[in-house]
Amino acid sequence: MQDARLSRRVAIGAGIGAGVGLALAPALPGWAAAPKQARPAKPLVMAHRGASALRPEHTLGAYAKAIADGADFIEPDLVVTKDGVLVVRHENDISGTTDIAAHPEFASRRTTKTVDGRSVTGWFTEDFTLAELKTLRARERLGALRPESQRYDGAFQLLTLEEVADFVAAEASARGRTIGLIPETKHPTYFAGLGLAPEPRLLKVLAGSLYLRRAPVIVQSFEIGNLQALRRQVASLGNVQLMQLVEDPAHAPFDATAAGRKLTYADMLSPAGLADVARYADWIAPSTRTIIPLGPDGRLAASGGVVARGHAAGLLVGTWTFRPENSFLAADFRDGAGPGARNPTGSVAEIRRYLAEGLDGFFTDDPALGRQAVDGGAAKAGECS
Repeated sequence: MQDARLSRRVAIGAGIGAGVGLALAPALPGWAAAPKQARPAKPLVMAHRGASALRPEHTLGAYAKAIADGADFIEPDLVVTKDGVLVVRHENDISGTTDIAAHPEFASRRTTKTVDGRSVTGWFTEDFTLAELKTLRARERLGALRPESQRYDGAFQLLTLEEVADFVAAEASARGRTIGLIPETKHPTYFAGLGLAPEPRLLKVLAGSLYLRRAPVIVQSFEIGNLQALRRQVASLGNVQLMQLVEDPAHAPFDATAAGRKLTYADMLSPAGLADVARYADWIAPSTRTIIPLGPDGRLAASGGVVARGHAAGLLVGTWTFRPENSFLAADFRDGAGPGARNPTGSVAEIRRYLAEGLDGFFTDDPALGRQAVDGGAAKAGECS
């Protein structure tokens, strides 16, 4: 099994290197895999929902800023509309990231649903057609905590995955470099139960985009079964990898829980669990605090050794998510400007501490700071845009 996985990774690297030449841009440095060494030359900077510290998430503004700031990959989270279209939102509940509450024509559609075992009240993408969602405008999720982003409330519409694919292709062509896509299918078991499974729709978009048939793509999920099924479906695609996301170790993948399996994310991070993940995924991606937890004083404690165990299992290892405000930083890296203040210097220092663990890639809300952490150079204290 290990030899087969290594062969597949070599094919992934070769496919990207050969195909991207037709897509008007060179391959990402270090993406191509060699036997027993599938790691990129530099850790990959993955723009979490775009440059979401500076622009409303999942908008053209956020993606444009992320690309301009040097992101290797941009992330579109995927949910489904009533008429079966993949739109780019972090959750199917769009209450906090759009102006839907200001639309009286949609007031009656506010409802309560059980999503992944949790009761959620709001407005849900699966209750709206794409045409209806296109009447909404995006808003900053964290409000006044991110004033730079909040200034753009109402400036951008909601996007389909096809629109993001075309935009990335255009940016790659204009800039002469490859920009990867790292989509996450959100609530896959929930949507499958509605007859709106996101994975077939994702594969259709990948097949229909000349750029995405050649550029690096990493499909990610917190669930397991959808990735296992995708492994078979993307095995012949030389540019597609799969990433198993990992939540709090005490929690469990929803599809495992729904199927009555007693499996936690902690089980998946054991040596045996990682070996199982390596049978269908190329990446494992726990949260930052799973890799290096916080101690009682809020400072970084001892490493949990997750990165080394992941590499020993033959996996690439990523993490999520670095954010530049003091309130999100470990106490080691905060400054005295207050919990809501941006702290670029502290954020770069924190990222570098995690990179020392041997990470192959990481998600950040501020790709410019991620780029600095990887490439060198000091963050400017007042930097915001």
